[in-house]
Amino acid sequence: MTTTLLRTADELHARTRAGRRAVVMTMGALHEGHATLIRTARAVAGADGEVVVTVFVNPLQFGKGEDLDRYPRTLDADLKIAERAGADAVFAPAVDEVYPGGEPQVRISAGPMGERLEGSSRPGHFDGVLTVVAKLLHLTRPDIALFGQKDAQQLALIRRMVRDLNFGVEIVGVPTVREEDGLALSSRNRFLSPKERRTALALSQALFAGSDRHAAQEALRARAREVPATRARAEALSAIGESRAAADAHAVAKALPGAAAAVRAAARLVLDEGARLDPPLELDYVALVDPSDFTEIADHEDEYLGEAVLAVAARVGTTRLIDNIPLTFGAAS
Repeated sequence: MTTTLLRTADELHARTRAGRRAVVMTMGALHEGHATLIRTARAVAGADGEVVVTVFVNPLQFGKGEDLDRYPRTLDADLKIAERAGADAVFAPAVDEVYPGGEPQVRISAGPMGERLEGSSRPGHFDGVLTVVAKLLHLTRPDIALFGQKDAQQLALIRRMVRDLNFGVEIVGVPTVREEDGLALSSRNRFLSPKERRTALALSQALFAGSDRHAAQEALRARAREVPATRARAEALSAIGESRAAADAHAVAKALPGAAAAVRAAARLVLDEGARLDPPLELDYVALVDPSDFTEIADHEDEYLGEAVLAVAARVGTTRLIDNIPLTFGAAS
C-alpha cells in the first residue's frame, strides 16, 4: 500500500470514496500507539473503506510557556509509520489551511467538564482541542474517528461534543499502548533522559497499584456477598471448615475503608515514593473520576457503582506526562 500525502482539504475531498472513511487525528511524532490506532481504523473501515491520518500540531491547545515550538515535527517518519500500519492517506495541512482567517474568533467551549483535571492545570486547553477536532471532522468528513484512551478526558469531551452538537460521526476509543515496563507510549517520552524515564515509571506503577487494590477489595466483597450471614448457613459451613473464612470475609469487607479512598491511597503511596527519587516526580494530580463527566467519585464505595477512571498527571524534569486506567466498581455484585 502506498500512502498519499495531502496538504489541502480540496485534495482530500477530490478522492473517490467507496466504503467508510475512518480518521485518526494526531499531532505527528507517530509511535506504536498511533500505529495501533491506524491498524484498528483499518480493521474498522474494512478492505473497501479508507483510512485517513491527520498530522497537525494545533497551536490553540498550547498554553503560554508550553512546548509548541519544542513539539517534534517528523513528517517523513510519520508517513512511513502510517503506511506500514495501513493508512491510505495522510492529511498534513498548514496552519492557514485549518485556520484560514488566523486564530478563530468563534471557538467551541468545553464547558465545566473541560475545566476539571487537565483543564484546571491547562486553562483553555480543551477549548483548543475541541475546536480543532470539530474543524478536522468537517475537513475530513469521516464516518468514524478513532482516539486513544490514554487521553481519557479528551476522549470523553469529544464524545460529549459529538453527541451534544449532533455530529454525524461515530467515535471509537482505543486502549492505551504501553512499553514492556508499563510506561504509556507518548510523543513526549523522547524528551526524557534515562534517569527521568525511570522516575516516570511511577505513573503507571501507581495506576497498577490502585487497580490491584481495587481488584482485591472487589474480590473480598464478592466473597462476603456469596455467604449469607445466617445461623443455618454458618452451621452448614462449619462442617466443611468454611465458617471462619466466611466470617473473615465479612469482617474484612466491613472493616475496609471506602473502595474509592483505598484506590486513591494505594496510587498515592507509589507517587509519594516517586517524589523522593532523583530526579523527583512532581505530582500535578491523582484522581478517581466518573468517565461521563470527570467529576470525583465519593470515597465510600456504596455511593458509586459503575465505570471509573483512575487518572494521574505529573512532571518529570521539564516533561509533563499523563496516564490513566479504567476500573469498574460493583462488577462482581
